[in-house]
Amino acid sequence: MSQHSSRHTKLIAALAAVPLIFGLAGCATPAAGEGGEASNEVITIGVVGKADPQWTAFEEAAADEGIEIEIVDFSDYAQPNPATTEGELDLNQFQHIVYLADYNVSSGEDLTPIGATAIYPLGLYSTKYDSVKDIPAGATVAVPNDASNQARALLVLQSAGLIELSSGGTIFSDLADIDESASKVKVTALEASLTPTSLPDLAAAVINNDFVEDAGLTFDDAIAKDDASDPNALPYVNIFATRAADKDNATYLKLVEIFHTDPEVQAGLIESSGGTGVAVQTPVADLEKSLAKVEADTKAAKG
Repeated sequence: MSQHSSRHTKLIAALAAVPLIFGLAGCATPAAGEGGEASNEVITIGVVGKADPQWTAFEEAAADEGIEIEIVDFSDYAQPNPATTEGELDLNQFQHIVYLADYNVSSGEDLTPIGATAIYPLGLYSTKYDSVKDIPAGATVAVPNDASNQARALLVLQSAGLIELSSGGTIFSDLADIDESASKVKVTALEASLTPTSLPDLAAAVINNDFVEDAGLTFDDAIAKDDASDPNALPYVNIFATRAADKDNATYLKLVEIFHTDPEVQAGLIESSGGTGVAVQTPVADLEKSLAKVEADTKAAKG
């Protein structure tokens, strides 16, 4: 996941968590009709990164079940949601809940998740301690200083038991939200590329995925990271999305099931993330609940 945003307007674009491989935007066939059934024979799915290996495997697995799908490639994150809203796509799969919430709030639309795919964890690293519990009270831990990654990093530290956020933690949390009296460690914010090089002077640091390998670390070296089962991680789970009126479409739900259960699709999903992704099958009710909360937080942040 690319993580290079410093302002709220850039925050949401940076949060779309699939690996970005540029392609050509395409046009799709008409979307599902009334009654929750597809009115076209080909189900169109918008993605950013059609070359990712899971999509070829997904097309083949769907065909084996008698469902023809067309993967429509887009060159940037701004295009698939409007195309889905306008009925040019049946589904899309390129974003997580944070990005979808911002789109819905900004546009007044009602796209909704119908299935999860994966989460791309953000990790805490240390060259001094092998475990979070070994970090002494009062030690200093660094987080990235850009808004998008800082909020998520603070949620990672809270989940690890190192800090407490007075607000309970949201996608807009910053250093001012830390309850210092209830927290084990002190937190400092650094430019993201400096977090790995500063490790010798720190107890630990949350390091963006972009810089982990450059620092001579591996993702397995993380002593804490997003937990897909933690409610704080739910906003960062990637999803299939469609129009609210079509959320119960049997064909769409069957496609989500195929995505979850086909071994070649799942292998391609992990391969496309360089092995960092964690496949998840979060219940749709939990995805919907998380979306509602993030939309409320987003409305509040926008004033």
